[in-house]
Amino acid sequence: MTNQPTATLAAPISQQERITLLDSLRGIAILGILLMNITGFALPGPAYRNDLGVMNEIGTINQKVWFVVEWAFEGSQRALFSILFGAGIILFLSRQEKRSGDLWPADYFFRRQLWLLVFGLIHAYVLLWFWEILFPYACCGMILFTFRKLQPKALIIAAGICLLLMTLRENADLYREKAIIHQGEIITRTDTTITKLNAEQKDQLQAMVSLRERSSLESRKKEMEGNLQKVRGNFATFYKYQSERSFYMETVGMFTFIWDILLFMFLGMAFYKNGILTGNAPIKIYWLMCIIGLSAGLILSWYRLQPYLTYQFNHFNYTKNVRFEFYEISRVFRSIGFFGLIMLLYRSNLFKWLFALMRPVGQMAFTNYLMQSFLCGLFFYGIGFGYFGKLERYQIYFVVFAIWFIEIIWSHAWLRYFRFGPFEWLWRSLTYWKKQPLKKNNSNTDTMGIS
Repeated sequence: MTNQPTATLAAPISQQERITLLDSLRGIAILGILLMNITGFALPGPAYRNDLGVMNEIGTINQKVWFVVEWAFEGSQRALFSILFGAGIILFLSRQEKRSGDLWPADYFFRRQLWLLVFGLIHAYVLLWFWEILFPYACCGMILFTFRKLQPKALIIAAGICLLLMTLRENADLYREKAIIHQGEIITRTDTTITKLNAEQKDQLQAMVSLRERSSLESRKKEMEGNLQKVRGNFATFYKYQSERSFYMETVGMFTFIWDILLFMFLGMAFYKNGILTGNAPIKIYWLMCIIGLSAGLILSWYRLQPYLTYQFNHFNYTKNVRFEFYEISRVFRSIGFFGLIMLLYRSNLFKWLFALMRPVGQMAFTNYLMQSFLCGLFFYGIGFGYFGKLERYQIYFVVFAIWFIEIIWSHAWLRYFRFGPFEWLWRSLTYWKKQPLKKNNSNTDTMGIS
């Protein structure tokens, strides 16, 4: 039996082994994710689900803020983070396989993913964040282990298949509800004085009526009030409510969006293998990604948001009249476009300061991600300072900027003295079953981050 090569494999990677660009990209992504997550922390349902009616935001500055964020940024930073996570799978395994040709790289990898899964559960049920991504990332990472040897072309094809499946899923959900409305409306035109409704028709009619009632402004405001009471309430009430939402997201929710996650992880694996992610591709590739991606993505996103405004965020009317869902398609284009733009900034050498500023944030991405949940929970939840639902939409982005400032400052300060962020250190120590050195010494070693 092969002995575990702990001295070699469990050693912190040297500064020379780091790909510092990935750290910077990870820092940009982890800060950008909070732009979207902040609505879940700060706003009640259904306000965080693109409903401006319940808090009387239509026609105000809040509508403009909502539109800009949804139009330009929604999902793009999460996509970049997924791309980097996919690349990290290849990066981690390739380094381990160079050091050991037996089964230890796979052993370390799956142990690493399983500990990430555990951290995800802690994030969901201790920090009580229901949109957490560590759990699904851990599961998807284990799936992608099977595809690690594929060539970039095959990985891009796999991403395309995931895009197709996710788009089909979006529209399957849409047309199930359209069918409920269509069947119900046919029944409403039936003259019940002549034709008595059977049990199936009554159920179909009730399904349509229920969907219409849930979509009314009165019903949406009632849901909002219930949400406010639960999140602002005592710990027991809040914990029950939030943990139930986390359970839904880590079961039904994860299997709903698994193709979304895998799509960008496949792209990350491909982009790392063909040099796009490490900045080694021809400059024209990044120009094409930027121009085509942003042009198509922003146009599609603009058209995607118009029905929300036209139908005043009424889900019944939206579902009845919209013919095709293309959120995932628009997001893919926008995300690739923003990635291309970031890489052009990097290649221009005019923004070295930005990438240097983001690098420590990315090296501590795992810690900073959890820290965002802690700080937002402390500020917004009723068991903290209780600002949930008390700030207007535009005001919650001041909280985002404050957290960005804190995380940038603290990441730079921490890594002056330590090799790892606190949770990066813990994760790595658990992965190798060996306590890692934390304080820096003259060997100039550093951390891998959440790659």
